[in-house]
Amino acid sequence: MGLAFVLLVLLATVGLGNGQTGRLTVDSHDITVLLNTNETFVVYAYELLEQSVRVTLKTDSDDHLRLEPDSFDYPSGSTQNQSVVITGLNAGYVQVTASSDQDANQAIVDDVFLRVTVAKNEGLIYTSIVFGWIYFAAWSVSFYPQIWINYRRKSVEGLNFDFLTLNIVGFTLYSMFNCGLYFITGLQEEYEERHPRGLNPVLLNDVVFSLHAMFATCITIIQCFIYERGQQRVSFIAYGILGIFAVVVVVSAGLAGGGVIHWLDFLYYCSYVKLTITIIKYVPQALMNYRRKSTSGWSIGNILLDFTGGTLSMLQMILNAHNYDDWASLFGDPTKFGLGLFSVLFDIFFMLQHYVFYRHTRESSTSDLTNVTEAQNRATDNTPSEENIVKY
Repeated sequence: MGLAFVLLVLLATVGLGNGQTGRLTVDSHDITVLLNTNETFVVYAYELLEQSVRVTLKTDSDDHLRLEPDSFDYPSGSTQNQSVVITGLNAGYVQVTASSDQDANQAIVDDVFLRVTVAKNEGLIYTSIVFGWIYFAAWSVSFYPQIWINYRRKSVEGLNFDFLTLNIVGFTLYSMFNCGLYFITGLQEEYEERHPRGLNPVLLNDVVFSLHAMFATCITIIQCFIYERGQQRVSFIAYGILGIFAVVVVVSAGLAGGGVIHWLDFLYYCSYVKLTITIIKYVPQALMNYRRKSTSGWSIGNILLDFTGGTLSMLQMILNAHNYDDWASLFGDPTKFGLGLFSVLFDIFFMLQHYVFYRHTRESSTSDLTNVTEAQNRATDNTPSEENIVKY
């Protein structure tokens, strides 16, 4: 009984201690403010304070915004709201944090932080949003022209299998990355530990796009098994490249499972493989078109939609860099912009192949196997009609 009483006292003491530790927070951690305009956020206590706290607001930039007031006293036991006015002075991204007058009270104000975006023009904000939805739609729809042309022709000749194989592997890894950071709490917590006041980089539209891309690519792969494909196969070079990627993924998964690296690092390695695939996946199709001197059987609609999406994506990045005076994100870390530009340049090359280099052969070019198949169909049918001839 004595031991039980002591334990109860200890638990009560811990609970009382937790109750005494109040905390302050804000009504929003993300605010956008235009130049020379004002926005307001509110500091409030979601647990009553046992003692008064002096709160001082700080920014990581001195010339982007002004806070009024930039310091205030929050009384103990109060439920009042403290309003703070933000005035935008110069475009850019600013982080606002809080400190206390005593180190012992710092934990009370740790959740008082904001990510403030100072923009030059409100119209550019909405234009960027519209561009984002258009390129999301363009990229999502871009898979279906190829599916339709395969269905119409009942053939996949002209569609490179290496491109298709690399695509499904890339989108699978991309889906793993997105789903992991969006759905798995442990990975989200690990990301927050590395980036304490950063935003999760994966949004719902990222998850939807990657899963839909996997779905559409799987439909195209199924078509490769049920429709005429001639002598087309996945090349040994593609198998070798995929083997290297498989080793990277399996080894990194093993290291993560053994606790050598974190699972978040494993997802990053998967994303690096996806980026590599994005760079190389167009090469097999371009070479195949060159060798055949034709783009027959391969949908230009996919490329036109991909070109639209890629162009708008880059325009969005340029608009945001101008509107938020954040050119460092564009040129300081050129990976995203560079990949978008690389894809658009390949799209332009594909359009040149289709409309310029091989424009006279794209409607009439067929493989030897298709010609043989058509000849056999004509020979075995005494009353040939247009329905017996495969059209391109």
